[in-house]
Amino acid sequence: MEYSVGKTGRIIAARLFEGEDLYEAIETLAKKENLKSAAVLITGGFRKASVVVGPKEEKPKIVGNYRDFAGPGEVLGVGTIYCDSEGPKLHIHTAIGKGDEAVVGCPRGGAKIFLILEVTIIEIEGIEAGRKFDKDTGLNLLRFK
Repeated sequence: MEYSVGKTGRIIAARLFEGEDLYEAIETLAKKENLKSAAVLITGGFRKASVVVGPKEEKPKIVGNYRDFAGPGEVLGVGTIYCDSEGPKLHIHTAIGKGDEAVVGCPRGGAKIFLILEVTIIEIEGIEAGRKFDKDTGLNLLRFK
């Protein structure tokens, strides 16, 4: 286990609108606000998303098993923001539902907002951490300095 201890910094509340891209909007906001480490909560709706629902293959590198969600539907999620060499990166896992359909996983590939998405970002100060590409897994993993 690796870990670090920090404290709560700023709290940012945001509202995303119909058609906005989840990752683009949150990472742009994080860059603008110079966020290095944060916890992220989301509540609202998704129009569509391609969701990683576990690994399709684990060796030699992890390959994601994707499931497409066609909404509109409800979503709630929790995630983090840590920087890599290009800036702040969102990593979030969500539960998405519509009627009897439910998908739980990591939305990627153009997760688009339906109507409204409320976002709460809680900055974490005092942690020296970031994402670094791991060649063995093929993933951009969290590392503490």
